[in-house]
Amino acid sequence: MSERGIIFNVERYCLHDGPGVRTVVFLKGCPLRCFWCQNPEGLNRKREIQFIVRNCIMCRTCASVCPANAHQFVEDRHIFLRERCIDCGRCVESCPAGALQYTGREVSVEEVVEEVLQDKDYYDLSKGGVTLSGGEPLMQPEFSKAVLEGCKLMGIHTAIETSLFAPWESVEMVLPYVDLIMFDIKHIESSVHKRVTGVSNELILENARKLLFEAKVPLIVRTPIVPTVNDSREVVVKIAEFIRSSSNLEYYELLPFHKLGQSKYQNLGLEYPAKDLERPSKEKMLELARAAEGVGVKVRVGRV
Repeated sequence: MSERGIIFNVERYCLHDGPGVRTVVFLKGCPLRCFWCQNPEGLNRKREIQFIVRNCIMCRTCASVCPANAHQFVEDRHIFLRERCIDCGRCVESCPAGALQYTGREVSVEEVVEEVLQDKDYYDLSKGGVTLSGGEPLMQPEFSKAVLEGCKLMGIHTAIETSLFAPWESVEMVLPYVDLIMFDIKHIESSVHKRVTGVSNELILENARKLLFEAKVPLIVRTPIVPTVNDSREVVVKIAEFIRSSSNLEYYELLPFHKLGQSKYQNLGLEYPAKDLERPSKEKMLELARAAEGVGVKVRVGRV
């Protein structure tokens, strides 16, 4: 197992990313640009500096060590000029308050498997396991395959969360090593999909058909319900009709949009495009779930 990959987080004791208690490994890099993305730190493949304003104690240590003069202090404000940053890491290393942190680190397969194994007792008791998420795990297919294979060898249940916007060869690469695939269908209409995610959905739907009707691995199909994008009975019913004949579909999950990731945009110096949207009501989510159930699909409404 010599592959190395870029991850931005490992979360333990998760309950909503597959069955049982799970460890979720978040891989960095994503080909989509969904304007409501809850993990903007996973979009770019390279590591990035997060500036967590609330942690800053105005000590000015970062300014004293930065060779590019990227940190400036004006009255009671700390201004991080990202366009000047040369990614030397000195500010991150010297910050005593954790206001400057890297998101993204290179790891080996062995390191990831070792970390996942720490909670094997919990997996065994709860029928849980490991889930690769992101970002998009299939942007690092060799690394994802190697991690999944290593976990399978240790008797750990494996799952992957993916947009399916990847060559089929990348999907095929991980198929022998996954016990569950969770993938999104955000919209059936390609033009709408491209407008809200930056990419068309032809490749996604082509891969979805192969998984739904040719592959044998258990599947969970998800739709994040985003106001102004897909929060209508018509959209949800079309997706349900697309997936309903699959014999390996566990269920169709509707996930309510939320703003829990909003602060991450500020930490990365980004605007939050979904700031004006509101979370769908419980009544709205149940209405959409009933609409999907009406075409013969088992539906669950996810929780934040």
